[in-house]
Amino acid sequence: MALTIAVMGSGSWGTAFAQILADNSQNHTVRIWGRNPDVISEINAFHINSKFHPGLMLPEKITATTNPAVALTGADVVILAVPAQTLRENLKSWGNLIPKNAIVVSLLKGFERGTHARMSEVISQELAIDESQIAVVTGPNLAGEIIKREPAAVVIACAKEENAVELQDAIATAYFRPYTSVDVIGCEVAGTIKNVMALAVGMASGLGMGDNTKATVITRGLAETTRLGVALGADPMTFAGLAGMGDLVATCSSPLSRNRSFGERLGRGLGLSQAQSETKTTAEGVSSAAAVLDLAREYGIDMPIVEAVVDVVANGMPPKEVVRRLMSRTTRSEH
Repeated sequence: MALTIAVMGSGSWGTAFAQILADNSQNHTVRIWGRNPDVISEINAFHINSKFHPGLMLPEKITATTNPAVALTGADVVILAVPAQTLRENLKSWGNLIPKNAIVVSLLKGFERGTHARMSEVISQELAIDESQIAVVTGPNLAGEIIKREPAAVVIACAKEENAVELQDAIATAYFRPYTSVDVIGCEVAGTIKNVMALAVGMASGLGMGDNTKATVITRGLAETTRLGVALGADPMTFAGLAGMGDLVATCSSPLSRNRSFGERLGRGLGLSQAQSETKTTAEGVSSAAAVLDLAREYGIDMPIVEAVVDVVANGMPPKEVVRRLMSRTTRSEH
């Protein structure tokens, strides 16, 4: 069934996701909303987004606007692709324009600073809608590969399985394979913490450390993520799948990962502002790390890698020093 779909956010992932929707065989109407008039004009006039995906053509059926009312009019599905820490502010601005029965889909990965709320919780609070109307998309989805239509898989999580299945049909393409889940908590926890772990792997790489070190961080990072996720009510199996291990490996391993790239610059000795300037796009792990650590302490969960990342990005500790501290921890059983 053809749907009217609004993609709220014209950044790297929002643009790539709009392409996925346009490539679906059901002939959806796809509209992108964004704040930057130059980006929006370029999408409409030339079918490109040179700021994030230079040299790559977008499907002509995608239209773009700076007016949220135009984007959201008659939308059956609303895709949220704004930076995680701006979600509440954005929903306060144009959330009342979202049609009452629309399914709202979060592409965002992060915990809100201050409240520690997951993105689906922010959506529920601001829009006053039931959790069955909210879905989360997550998995090993590097936008730079997907925009080139390289094969990838994704998890669509929704408390109401029928809505997840409907979305599955709406976004499936020859190169994009969606799976469904009802574990919204696990998918959001995994999607948030993998960015923090990618910062840690990037720092190790920037310090010149090898694959043994990176594999150790990834594996122990997954253990930390699972501990917190289970404490919050997630299904532990989620962390062994696409939303957990799959996304973690992609984000920690790829040079296309902005969080890994950001961490690598920190490891090479750049300060936060310099790393941000060179990375150019939002590294969500930087803004989420402290919220993850606060939540872990609230639930009594030990997360030494997250703590080490916070010490670097929030407390100014040299990456080399936090690595030394991690390696000097008391030895124990793996499980």
